[in-house]
Amino acid sequence: MRRLLNYLRLLPIIPLLISTARASEASLDEQINSAVAPWTAKIFEIIFFKPFSLGGKEIPFILIWLAGSAIFLTVYFKFINITSFGLAIRTIRGKYSKPTDPGEITHFQALTAALSATVGLGNIAGVAIAISKGGPGAAFWMIILGFVGMTTKFAECTLGVRYRDIDANGKVSGGAMKYLKKGLAERGAAWGKLGSALAFIFAILCVGASLGGGNMFQINQVCTQFVDISGGSDSLLADYRWVFGAVIAILVGVVIIGGIRRIANVTSRLVPLMCIIYILGAITVLVTHIDKIPSAIGLIISKAFTPDAYVGGLIGAMLVGIQRGTFSNEAGIGSAPIAHAAVKTTKPASEGLVALLEPFIDTVVVCSLTALVIVITGNYGESIGNSMDGISITSQAFASVIAWFPFVLFIAVTLFAFSTMISWSYYGQQAWTSLFGRSQFAELSYKILFCSCIVIGASMSLGAVTDFSDGMLLGMCFPNLIGVYLLLPVVKQELASFRKHAADIDRATRPVK
Repeated sequence: MRRLLNYLRLLPIIPLLISTARASEASLDEQINSAVAPWTAKIFEIIFFKPFSLGGKEIPFILIWLAGSAIFLTVYFKFINITSFGLAIRTIRGKYSKPTDPGEITHFQALTAALSATVGLGNIAGVAIAISKGGPGAAFWMIILGFVGMTTKFAECTLGVRYRDIDANGKVSGGAMKYLKKGLAERGAAWGKLGSALAFIFAILCVGASLGGGNMFQINQVCTQFVDISGGSDSLLADYRWVFGAVIAILVGVVIIGGIRRIANVTSRLVPLMCIIYILGAITVLVTHIDKIPSAIGLIISKAFTPDAYVGGLIGAMLVGIQRGTFSNEAGIGSAPIAHAAVKTTKPASEGLVALLEPFIDTVVVCSLTALVIVITGNYGESIGNSMDGISITSQAFASVIAWFPFVLFIAVTLFAFSTMISWSYYGQQAWTSLFGRSQFAELSYKILFCSCIVIGASMSLGAVTDFSDGMLLGMCFPNLIGVYLLLPVVKQELASFRKHAADIDRATRPVK
């Protein structure tokens, strides 16, 4: 943290960089956006293919794939998201593991590292985008997906630990790439070939997602908030957003060079801090409008089922909510198992239960607070259907109650975005090295690419960024969930093993009456 603060001294170079940029004829921001935007639109069209239609609304297959999988898994594991919630809390406290267990980081560090990748701009800007596109009802479907997504997180993160690799130096590599390849290979040669193909596809999409949702979306919204609080169109950086991106790229680069241990050390401090700042601000707004909370909740629920009294509206709200909910909590995507694989444990299901808490914290708690703030303050109405950036909607909602809060929000979203970027850099690096081999050159080349995309993301329009981010991120769920389905017996076996292990420890530590 001290090192990070020291690097903030680089901020004074911004005016110098801007003065240099102004010597050029054309806006670099515009050049970057015009070059990248057409490609992001094509990627979005491919991932979100729409074979179904209901109520005049086209339904992408991915909607059914994600939501259906989450519901099925919740039923399959007998609502483990409810019945084992207490066990998950005890596990994160380290009751059922030892410091000498194989791995690199603790349960708490693994949770914060994964949360830092999920609790971020998806909770702040993503909720606003969902409401602006699908109305208040979209927030309801975000929350529902978060609830059932808890079980999906449990299953995939259990597999992430079960099939991880630990080298002679104790360095861990894991994630969907591993359990798709190794797990399916256990079923036979033919299944092994399928697993290798799925792992290859997943790795490509994961690299893309790390550069999109885990990178460009984050810096794009932070830069937007900075421009808003520093004068809007008159801001020093209004036409030179890439300069802001360049400074952040330097700061991110300093952290990610240290690998997962440094990332975990940073996120274990940043995540609790940023959550406290944001939650306290949201609670302040809600307390100020406490009399409006019941009506806001009623509006969110009613619009979720009968927005404008049209089936098409219902499907639209559901679609937007699930799309943004998945972007927020990443359940079913296969990204979180990469971070959770590094945990110190001998029982894979123990970390699966810890991971189960992520969608609850990320979506059920944080996203709900954001949605209530936006709906209660009424700042979403004018934004529906227009191009207003998501972070601007949320910022205005807070500012309507706390005039100076946009400045605090900038600090919070900067911490959110920073922690998300450094965590996703690790995800992307693991996928990158699975494609090109584990070497210093491969790791360094990815880190350079990642930091370069920070500059690109700051310059792009929100629409182009979200198209690319959603396409890459949600595309990961196709190969990942195929693997999860095929390996469910393994997950069930690991769960039974850990429950027996936990029960034995509970009996041994229970006070004698």
